[in-house]
Amino acid sequence: MPFNSGFIIAIIDTSIRNNITISVSHVFLNCGELSKKIYYVVNVTITEAKLFAIKCTINQSCQFANTNKIIIIMDTIHVVKKIFDLLVHLYQL
Repeated sequence: MPFNSGFIIAIIDTSIRNNITISVSHVFLNCGELSKKIYYVVNVTITEAKLFAIKCTINQSCQFANTNKIIIIMDTIHVVKKIFDLLVHLYQL
């Protein structure tokens, strides 16, 4: 799949502490960061917070011209474990 100007990659990380949910989203286009947003939400479940973060990130990504596809990555640590071979990078656990 060639990466062209119509592909937007959005990376979202969400965490809850003391009933405050913090969601950080990074939006990339052509390997350059377009924007970074931080959302704070109070008294919601983790599922509601993730859905809220996805909705806000899609709205944020659709504002850029010539958007054909939006790729959203939610669990960054899980993705990194899948991308990197842990036998090569033994100390990156």
